[in-house]
Amino acid sequence: MIHEKIRTCEYVSPKHPDKICDNIADAILSAYLKKDKRARVAVEVMGGHGIINISGEITSKANVDIKKVVYSIVSRQSFVVNVRINKQSQFIAQGVDNGGAGDQGIMVGYACNETKSLMPLEYELAKNLCLAIYKKYPYDGKTQVTIDGKKVIAVIASFQKTKTPELEKLVRRLIKSEKYFINPAGEWPVGGFDADSGLSGRKIVVDAYGPNVPVGGGSFAGKDLTKVDRSGAMMARKIAVELLKNHKAHEVLVKLAYAIGKSDPVMAVAFIDGKSVEVKGRDLSPAGITNELKLMSND
Repeated sequence: MIHEKIRTCEYVSPKHPDKICDNIADAILSAYLKKDKRARVAVEVMGGHGIINISGEITSKANVDIKKVVYSIVSRQSFVVNVRINKQSQFIAQGVDNGGAGDQGIMVGYACNETKSLMPLEYELAKNLCLAIYKKYPYDGKTQVTIDGKKVIAVIASFQKTKTPELEKLVRRLIKSEKYFINPAGEWPVGGFDADSGLSGRKIVVDAYGPNVPVGGGSFAGKDLTKVDRSGAMMARKIAVELLKNHKAHEVLVKLAYAIGKSDPVMAVAFIDGKSVEVKGRDLSPAGITNELKLMSND
């Protein structure tokens, strides 16, 4: 839960190597689900320096040209794509086929009244700044914002292919701060997969609520709805938002814990302004979550 007065959060652009890998993983997932809504997909992506490796488990009636999907995102001329995919383990499938969760873990949902989006203030500031810069400079980049209460005291922005004075002028127009650190290591014309390697699922803090809220399960990217890492986290956020509004609270943290192969969570608890209450009266099985969130509404 958020208690610190001074808080910091970072955000990264869509062209950051880790986010390119997330994008590829989700593109593969989408390609399968478009043809087979009940496909079992768990895909991991690692890329950089001319090579992209795709590994994981997929069980589906659909046939998808994975390399073609990858090349719709990155240049065919610049990357060799290696694919190593197996079917989902029969020992996992025997639990999931009966409606059980695809893995164990603790999924976290959070909401607070600091912003209109019900997200932490430092998270929204870092995210909005990053995406605003990305509109002008659609390259690899990062932002970071530190707040003291509601006042911004430090802003960091590093973006590929930018001239520091121009970037600083833009950042100062977008956000007011006591201190600015713009391209603090210097200008960098080379970024993305040319400068660094990336890995899907490595930016789970950026994908969630920032570092001041506990991290629950694993990667959201490249996973079908039986993987409660993704669907359970979506449901936990929905519950947190509802409880925040119903109780007119400052912040709500929801935790859902699952056992692999079992449909109902072994724990479903919410912390409303620090007070623990059990989450009751909802179908929190993978099927129940899918139905409530209308994740297969076109069936």
